[in-house]
Amino acid sequence: MKIALMDSGIGLLPAAAAVRRLRPDADLVLSLDPDGMPWGPRTPEDLTRRALAVAEAAAAHEPDALIVGCNTASVHALPALRTLLEPTVPVIGTVPAIKPAAAGGGPVAIWATPATTGSPYQRGLIRDFADGVEVTEVPCPGLADAVEQADEAAIDAAVAAAAERTPAEVTTLVLGCTHYELVAERIRAAVQQPGRPPLVLHGSAGAVAAQALRRIGAGPAPEAPRGAGVTVLLSGRGGPLPGAALAYGEGRLLRTALDVR
Repeated sequence: MKIALMDSGIGLLPAAAAVRRLRPDADLVLSLDPDGMPWGPRTPEDLTRRALAVAEAAAAHEPDALIVGCNTASVHALPALRTLLEPTVPVIGTVPAIKPAAAGGGPVAIWATPATTGSPYQRGLIRDFADGVEVTEVPCPGLADAVEQADEAAIDAAVAAAAERTPAEVTTLVLGCTHYELVAERIRAAVQQPGRPPLVLHGSAGAVAAQALRRIGAGPAPEAPRGAGVTVLLSGRGGPLPGAALAYGEGRLLRTALDVR
């Protein structure tokens, strides 16, 4: 079994690690785009063009499924990616976990990039899945970039600034960018209020990984006969896992099985 994941940068790590935990026997293809990152400021047309190139590089390795490990790419490029690859390769997008977060009743905060915050896409998800729940959209300028670079000081500053914009009564927080899941516990520590119940965080990685396995008819494998390989593609070229990835537990988990082709 082989699962490919794509993103402009290391935001694909949480979903890749989730797949690795569910199926340690699955080979992984990580297709990144360092030549074109970040994707967020690009026009939808330009982003789609970059995403298609990254997906084609991954598809050349004949994966059983492709996970789009990026909220922005899922918003703008998912139809084009599915037209390109399906039905041969199922394509699984990433959607902010607003529905399960709202099921708890709120109040809910959604941390997302400035481009996503207030967007018709996110507002549509709130309307469809969080009607009647108190929801605060919190822009997090600079946080994804800081996580991408593993810049500790910049991460702390961006998290602290977003925490200040988060209402104290919030009980549930949606991590609306895949990069944020890499620093989830730092976010929890910054937002958690003394004397209040533990803050509930909702990311997308686990659900996306499980959906990818469902699409190909595979279940979890509690035991693996061997450690499977990891192939890294950098704008279509074989290469190493970016150094910043090793600052996070998810990157170190994948590094133990890295097999660059």
